[in-house]
Order: sequence, then structure tokens, then C-alpha cells
Amino acid sequence: MATPEAEHFAALLKELKDRSGRSYGVLAGRLHVSTSTLHRYCNGDAVPNEYAPVERFARLCGAVGDELVEVHRRWIVADAARRRPAGAAVAGAAVPVPAAPAPAPVSAPETAPAPLPAPEPEPPVVVSAPGGGRSPWARLSRRTWVLIAAAGVAALLVPTTVVATALVGSRAEGGAGAPDRADRAAGDASVPPAPAASGAPASPSPSTSPSASSDGPPDGSSAEPGAPGAPGGSVTERSRGGTATGLGAPPAVTISSYNWEEPCGQFYLLDRGPEGVAPPPAPQDRRGWARSYAGVEGGNTLLQLTVQGTSREAVVLKGLYVRVLSRKAPLPWSAYLMGNGCGSGIAPQTFASDLDAGHPVITPVPGTQGDRVVPAVPFPYKVSSEDVEVFNLDMKTTGYDVTWYLELKWSSGGREGMLRVDDGGKPFRTSGMRGRPMYTYGNDEVKWEPYQAG
Repeated sequence: MATPEAEHFAALLKELKDRSGRSYGVLAGRLHVSTSTLHRYCNGDAVPNEYAPVERFARLCGAVGDELVEVHRRWIVADAARRRPAGAAVAGAAVPVPAAPAPAPVSAPETAPAPLPAPEPEPPVVVSAPGGGRSPWARLSRRTWVLIAAAGVAALLVPTTVVATALVGSRAEGGAGAPDRADRAAGDASVPPAPAASGAPASPSPSTSPSASSDGPPDGSSAEPGAPGAPGGSVTERSRGGTATGLGAPPAVTISSYNWEEPCGQFYLLDRGPEGVAPPPAPQDRRGWARSYAGVEGGNTLLQLTVQGTSREAVVLKGLYVRVLSRKAPLPWSAYLMGNGCGSGIAPQTFASDLDAGHPVITPVPGTQGDRVVPAVPFPYKVSSEDVEVFNLDMKTTGYDVTWYLELKWSSGGREGMLRVDDGGKPFRTSGMRGRPMYTYGNDEVKWEPYQAG
């Protein structure tokens, strides 16, 4: 049975689809999914595992600006409800309810909130859609907007797979060894910040166990991954004291996709020939498929980060940096293509980095919205519990086998810190594949066949 959150999300998809004037068959063909699957998304029977196809659907239907933000928020809430065990309650979040021109935040209880009484009539917030029309959300009240934003925060704050712990001291580029290549995680990773006592480093959470990997931060301090057996990336905080949420707290970071061009384009390097290699699975299962063969991303890694504040107080994102741990000769393995190279135009907030460089930097890339070119926008950015930023990262290498992770520098309320973003407590790993045998999957009769780059 569809959850209320899924029905709320599906209603928006259906509204966008109807507004576009396109049929389910046409949209499904552009999204590379079946027509029946798209029907299920639009009637609430299913919620996509990844946000990437949702964003492509919204853009195909003409959504821009605030509409795209609303689509993302509803997907976050519906996805969290889908993952929640039956009967489980979601931890409450601070829900500011504007009762006067100078609103005061009201903290919700830690258990599931009681049903709200019917709201008093209030003037609607009028939002203009592109072209001078009315947005699908033009009649939403201010209170509705606040509740939607608070629901998004609650979804991001559900403890899932990773925690943030304070680290002190400077990081020097070290020679930590490459991680066990079979120990790559699959799926999404929600990253709430960890509590920290004022003026002292945060203690590791007692609910998680230390990482079994020897690949720690270069300064020798410990980084705690997510719960044992849980999938996804992780974030570690290096900062000076402070509170877990509110003014002076780090943002929450989610690795919302490990390939934002799904279902197209990603190569994986496997230490075996095409005989006995299973066909590529559905997009949401491909990282687990590669993990079963101890596979490594080939040529580039496409990460999508979602960053959101933990309160209404602004958090400034000052920069995103690459930390390379090791750089070796590229793996002499065969490369297997997961899709047909059918990527669409680049969206804003896209960044690229050359991991082959001595000191890789992350550079903003110009994007497109329809036929309009969007200029590259460098850091800084600003987020809060009501303002979300989504960053697409294209991390490329041709000449090396590289292990690396990211560091996000932030500041809020006179406090600043650095968040480490990695792959479930281990560095990411990407290997060049130039000159390697490449294969693409034809059909059940052809099986894997040599790939010819166009």
C-alpha cells in the first residue's frame, strides 16, 4: 500500500506530467524506463530509489527553480517513508510555525508528532511560474511550506548509515594503502552530524563500531563509519566544539547518487573476461553488482551530494576539496559499460576534477536548462533547513588508479569546520582504463560484445 508521503510525491509527478502534455510512453522512452514503471511512480505505487531519474522527469516536464526544489523535497520524504520499517516512528524535528510576523521556533517532541489541527485560513503565498503563469504550488500557504521544509529536515536527520565525529589537527597528504576493493558499499547514505561538547572534540557514537579498514585520515585520527553492514558513504567532521544542530552546527550531507547519469554511461573495471560475467542489472543494483566482482569505477566517478542545514540558521559552504591518498598504475582489467552513453545536458551546480593532477582541484562546469546555457557558479554557497543544494561531481582519471575522498569546508555562527565525505569509511577508488578491453551488453543472444567508442 502506498504511504501518504508517496501519494503526496506522486500527485506532484502526475501534475507535472499532465502539464507537459506528453504521454507516459514518450516520457518513459526519454527516461529509459518502462511505461508501467512510470505509471507506478505517478500513482504512488512505487518511489524511485535514486533522485536522478526524478530530476530528469521533472526537467522533461518543464519544472525549473522552486519547482525542482519542491520535487526534491517530496522525493526525500517519500523515500525516507519507503525505507522506514512498518510501524516505526520518525524522530521529530524542530518545526517553526509562524504565528505572527516575528515567528518563534517550536520544538516538536522526539516521538512521532500528533496530528495537527486544521489550520486557520491565511493568505496564500503566490509563486509565479516561468512564462508568467501560476506555479503548481501557487496556492500553498506559508504554514504548508514550513511543514514541507521541516519534513525534509526530519528525513535527512533519520540515523541510517553514517555519523559525523570531530577530528582535530591538520591533514597531511599521506600514503595510506588502497582499500579492499571488494568492500565497496552500494546505495544512498544519509549523513547527520554527530553531537559534540562545546570546546572539546566529539566522542565517537557508542552505537557504531570502529572501521575495520586501515585507511584512516592522514593525520592518524580515527574516522568512524556507519553501522556495520549498512550501505553508503560517510562523513566525518573536523571542527572546533559546538552543538550538533542549530547555530554553529555543520550541515547534513547525503550521497544521493553514485552515478547521476543513471541509467547511462558508467564503466566498471573487473578482473575477468566477459565469459561468466552476468548482464548489468537495474540501475539501483549496479553498484552492488560491481561489488560482487570486486569491481572499480573506470574512467570517472559520478557522485551527487545533497547538502542541507540542520536549522533555519544559514551555513556557508566555503569550498569543496579533494584529498588523494594514493596514486598507482591503472588496473590492467577489462571495462564493462552499464548503459548506452545516453546522458542528457549538464545541470547547474556541476563540478569536475582531474584526479591525475598533482593537486586536484574541483572546478565549476557550465550547465544547461533547456536551450539556455547556465554559467558556472563557484563556491561559496549557503544552505539551511529550508534551503538545499545539490552538487553533481565528475571525478576523472585516465592515467592512474586513485584512492581519494572529499572535504567540505563550512562555517556558521562564528564557527567553522571540515567534513570528510568518503565511501562508507573508506576512500573512493577510481582507475583509468585507457587501452583496456571494453565491453557493452547487447542482448541475451549476443551477450557481452566489444564496445566501440563513438
